[in-house]
Order: sequence, then structure tokens, then C-alpha cells
Amino acid sequence: MVKNAVKWVLPFCLFAFLPLTVSAQDVATDGNTLKYGYLSYDAVLHSMNEYATVETSMMQLNEKYAAEQKRAEDEFNRKYEEFLDTQRDMPLTILQKRQSELQDLLNRNITFKKESQALLEQAKAKAEAPLRKRIAEAMGRVGIARRLAFIINTDQQAVAWTHPMMGEDVTEAVKTALR
Repeated sequence: MVKNAVKWVLPFCLFAFLPLTVSAQDVATDGNTLKYGYLSYDAVLHSMNEYATVETSMMQLNEKYAAEQKRAEDEFNRKYEEFLDTQRDMPLTILQKRQSELQDLLNRNITFKKESQALLEQAKAKAEAPLRKRIAEAMGRVGIARRLAFIINTDQQAVAWTHPMMGEDVTEAVKTALR
């Protein structure tokens, strides 16, 4: 009789606990699934009201630098044309002095152009820094709320493909969080 009871109890216990182990595996699988978000950072940045203000101020600053570059180029062109018109009548030492002055002016113009580009890039980065900070904070809030492991920027084809079951487009959610 004990043998019959053991034969009956063992299969009963296996069948009774089998659903619990399968259920535990499902929970473990769900808990280990990596879910991520993706967005177009540029779309989020450009959707911000403050971005239009930054763009306007950058355009104005760019116009100021462009006007100064144009003025310097015009000055160089005027002096160069004057040099070409009078070089035949100049003594050699004056000719060399004028050539040296023109070369110096050209070098200063090139240096100014490079420096102005660097200054424009720095000004843009400084103006966009508070916007980028707000975007990072909004992405953090959205990522935590949606239990995402990370959020990928899909701009410039940085990510060729995303799995639709594991990834979630959070572009609109981040835009909403910024409002």
C-alpha cells in the first residue's frame, strides 16, 4: 500500500508544482527582457519653443560675422586692385613692402574667418546647452516611467534597425514631457 501511495503522490506533486515553475520562468523572462526607447533627438530639439529663439539669435550673430568678413574682403580687394594698378611704377622695396602688407592682410582675414567659425560653434553650443539639459531630464523621466534600459538617438542613421517588440519610439513622449 505504501508503494501505491508513493506512486500516486509523486506524479501528483509533479503536476501540482509544474504550473508554478512555468509561471516562475515566465516572470523571470519578463523581468530579464531588455526594453529600450528610441527617438529623433533633432526632432525633439527643433520642436522646443526656445529653439526658435536660439536659431534667431544665432542667425543674427552669423550675419554680424559675415558682414565683418565681407568688409575685410572688400578692403583686401580694394588694396589688391590698387596694388595691381600701381605696381609697375613702384620701386622694388615699396613693391615688396606692399606685397608683404597684402599677404599679412590676407592671413588676418583667413584667421578671422576660422576664429569666427569657432566662436559661432561655441555660441551655438552654449545657447543650446540649457535645451539639451532639459531634453536629457525629460528623457530620464520618460525612460523611468516606461521602464526603459536606455534611449537611443536614431538621428543620422546611427541605428539601422530596432526590434519592434523590444524597442519603443519615445519621440512624442519626450516632446510632451518638455511642455
